[in-house]
Amino acid sequence: MLSDLEFVLLGLTDSRHLEIILFLFLVIAYFLILLGNITVISITSVNHFLQTPMYYFLRNFALLEIIFTSTFIPSTLYSLLTERKMISLPGCFLQMLLFFYLGTCTFFHVATMSFDRYIAICRPLHYTTIMNNRFCLQLVLLCWTVSFLLMFPPTIMIVQLPFCGPNVMNHFYCDTSLLLQLSCTDTGFIEGLMLIILIIIIPGTLMITAVSYGCIIITILHIPSSTGRRKAFSTCSAHLMVVMIFYSTCIYRYIRPAQ
Repeated sequence: MLSDLEFVLLGLTDSRHLEIILFLFLVIAYFLILLGNITVISITSVNHFLQTPMYYFLRNFALLEIIFTSTFIPSTLYSLLTERKMISLPGCFLQMLLFFYLGTCTFFHVATMSFDRYIAICRPLHYTTIMNNRFCLQLVLLCWTVSFLLMFPPTIMIVQLPFCGPNVMNHFYCDTSLLLQLSCTDTGFIEGLMLIILIIIIPGTLMITAVSYGCIIITILHIPSSTGRRKAFSTCSAHLMVVMIFYSTCIYRYIRPAQ
């Protein structure tokens, strides 16, 4: 039966010594990720002075990071600890769906946070009117909904693919590109559709972020005092750094030309 099919994930290394080192490193990293994001959620939830749209989006982003990293780190830790490198076909589909759905949602959430910073710095007098609680909730729900609508069609197509060849993946989680290579039918249409979706998601949200920060930079340069410029830039510098790291790694991983 199709549901009985299992894939072999070769993982990160064949060396047991390196597997133990990687296990310890990932345990510490995962603990710090959980601790940091739970701290952010807790502090921004209970502190009355942090009940602003910026921290509302930050709180949702922290929750998204917890769920996203939990889609593959626990299973990787289990594989490193037990040396069991098998994953069932339904489990592979679920991991693939959650990974790309939550990853897509992260892109839209980053763009939403950029828009929030644009309103705060470029239109400060209208900030509280525009970024009210209802609108912030609608933006968050829109991120989740659009992400689902984009990832649902290719996911359904991949789930219906037949797999009759080798069941070995040279990866530590169910990567979509590797999964498509294991199918015994033509996957050109799905690969093209995935590329179109990635182009919509990554450059599309990057354009929103770039336009927002372009307007922010112009506004900051027109602030007469250096103190005011530093204060305005400090409210978005951390987010800008995250944007640069996040997009550069994802563009290199998913949109760079094939070697």
